This record gives sequence, C-alpha cells and structure tokens, in this order.
Amino acid sequence: MDAVIADASQLRLEAGRLSHEGKPIDLVYNRVTDFAFNQPEHKALRDAYRDGAVVVTPNPHNHALLADKRNLSLLSNPAMLKVWGLEPTHLAHLKSVPRTVLVTPENAEDLWKSRKGLFFKPTGGHGGKAVYRGDKVTKGVWAEIGRGGYVAQTLVKPSERMIRIDDAFQARKMDVRLYTYHGQVLLVAARLYQGQTTNFRTPGGGFAPVFVTFPTA
Repeated sequence: MDAVIADASQLRLEAGRLSHEGKPIDLVYNRVTDFAFNQPEHKALRDAYRDGAVVVTPNPHNHALLADKRNLSLLSNPAMLKVWGLEPTHLAHLKSVPRTVLVTPENAEDLWKSRKGLFFKPTGGHGGKAVYRGDKVTKGVWAEIGRGGYVAQTLVKPSERMIRIDDAFQARKMDVRLYTYHGQVLLVAARLYQGQTTNFRTPGGGFAPVFVTFPTA
C-alpha cells in the first residue's frame, strides 16, 4: 500500500476525487479530533466523506453512534431503556453505566448544588481534556459548563493496584480498555495513573497488560 501521513487541511477534493499533492487518496485513517469535520480546514475531507468519494475510518457516523458522550444519558436511563424494549440481559449489563445527564442552563443550578458527587465531561471531548471533578470546579469554570456542551456523570472512584517502583510499592489508579471490532473484543489493556484523569505522565504509569482468567470446572 502506498501511504502518506498528512494534515487533513492539506487534502483537496477535485473532480469528485480526494487527493494529497496530486496523489489520489482512497482511504483515510482519521486522527482528526474535530469529530464532525466542522472546522473550515477539514472541508475537503468532510465533503469527500459526505459524497462517498473516500473511505474514512473512524468517521463522523462512527463517532456519533459509538463515542458521543450524549449517548450515555440514554444508556443510563432505565425508564428510556424499558420503553425501547431491551431484553433483561441487556438491561442488566447497562446498569453498570454511571447515571449521566446533559448539562443545560435549565438544570445547571441543581447540578451545581450536587456537583461534589458528579464528574463533568465535554460531549465532544477526548483525551481527558476539559474534564472536571465536581468538587474541584471553580465558579469561573462552572460559568462555561453551565452554558451546555457538557454531560454530568455520577462520580465513580477508580480501582487501584499496587505496583513496585524503585523497590517500593505505590498505589496507582486503574481503568480497563476493551478494543473491539464488529462487536468482538480484540484486546484488553489497562491504564495506570495518578491524578484526576488517565495520563501517560505518571511515574510507573501508562499501559499495563490484563490477564484474563477463566474458572476451572
């Protein structure tokens, strides 16, 4: 395969074909965090995807269906799930999704009062950017959150593991990531960290292997 690494702003759509410096592009492995391609510099990529002139993976449809945090407000709403007619097994699995609501100017005052038990995340955010624990939110930050574009999620404290660093055991927070394709789990990995959100800066932190064990008969 002939591949090129390029900024999305360098792509051109001409005569129904996406190209980079005159070379036709058939598939884009997308690393743009403007998930809906709304920014002006992504117009060529947006138009090519919309017109079916290129395969984009992941694409805006993937993000809206699987990654937009606003979906959590539905998946954590038992009444809504029952209206949808989900099977009992699916309802049981979704009980693990922390209760999530959209932040609006109408509910902002109530959410501010209960903020210490909440975690606030931008609906289109990524990489732990602009996320806040409710007990650490200042009034200045809250003025922005309260305008909308955020979800409020019930605070769930992360699990911890003890690891050895320089011959001393230290606690690190942990989360587990499932990498899937077509509904099948391909890989399981963990992130070890300290601080408010996951990161790669914590000494002794970063990715860690997960060993899956099965009970014997």
